[in-house]
Amino acid sequence: MTKQDRKNAFLYCKFRDEQFALYDEYAKSNGLLMKTFLVLNVLFYAKDGMTQKDICDRTFQSKQIVSSIVKNLFGDGYVTLIENEDDRRNKTVNLTESGRAYAGKPVRHITRAEDTAMSLFTPEEQEQLIALSRRFTENLTKLVKGSDDEL
Repeated sequence: MTKQDRKNAFLYCKFRDEQFALYDEYAKSNGLLMKTFLVLNVLFYAKDGMTQKDICDRTFQSKQIVSSIVKNLFGDGYVTLIENEDDRRNKTVNLTESGRAYAGKPVRHITRAEDTAMSLFTPEEQEQLIALSRRFTENLTKLVKGSDDEL
């Protein structure tokens, strides 16, 4: 590992952290916690709803966090819970009309911003960004979950 490798890792992670802070600031400016905003975002585009497990998988949040968020959204009338006939423990979470109205503007805004930011790259740059980000994530995952001997 070179000094340049360490510098580039720092810069890449700094930009990632800057993006997270931007999402967090945007969520707060709309009266939301970022984790709640992430749940609303996936539910907004899930036409047939999602199970809490699906929400966990899509937002990379724990079952406990998602359960708490869904409970609060349910209490506020923003989601409905429909029991799965085959497995009563699994419920499908759907946004209500009130929930769609609540989430609509901020979710659409962030989606348009993301789509537009990506469109400012050429198709080749988009493919490169996605491929390299995926590879960095795969490498990081292996190293974080691996033994200290690999570092």
